[in-house]
Amino acid sequence: MSHADILVLYYSRHGATKELARLIAEGIESVPGANARLRTVPPISTVCEATEPAVPSEGAPYVEYADLKECIGLALGSPTRFGNMAAPMKYFWDGSSGEWLNGALIGKPACVFTSTGSLHGGQESTLLTMMIPLLHHGMMILGLPYSEADLMSTATGGSPYGPTHLAHADGRAPISAEEQRLAIAQGKRLAQVALKLNQE
Repeated sequence: MSHADILVLYYSRHGATKELARLIAEGIESVPGANARLRTVPPISTVCEATEPAVPSEGAPYVEYADLKECIGLALGSPTRFGNMAAPMKYFWDGSSGEWLNGALIGKPACVFTSTGSLHGGQESTLLTMMIPLLHHGMMILGLPYSEADLMSTATGGSPYGPTHLAHADGRAPISAEEQRLAIAQGKRLAQVALKLNQE
């Protein structure tokens, strides 16, 4: 069986969102026939000239717009910035009008995930606002159903809108057992739906 790529696209400053991305990728790859394509976006600044190398020194490669066309599904993750996605991720989506015009993402399933420093630090608003450009691209949004028992018992992250992590102010809190299971479950659900849709 050939493997179909599902894009796991994230931005991470202190590693928590990157770890959620890894767990979602683990869930994706637990489904036969599905492959996780991990990608990130470069940081941006108010300086107008490019300062980042073309290839990151460590971690996942930088995303290219071709990744959107080639994937059969998408998991999108960013830390919270005042209740919204971080600027580097927003910058990437602001430049995706060519893919929008070509319908590169129409009909593909997507999910979203985030990490915050405080329990009520904008997790749900970040997840909901990250869905907006995906809806404009014609994607179908998948959340986490309450059949995932951890949604009812978690005292850290976790939301029906997508996996989340409570990193605390220093960003160093480990991913809790509930957060881990929910992230893996989301990846598995995304892969299962993406493969079914891709059969048509």
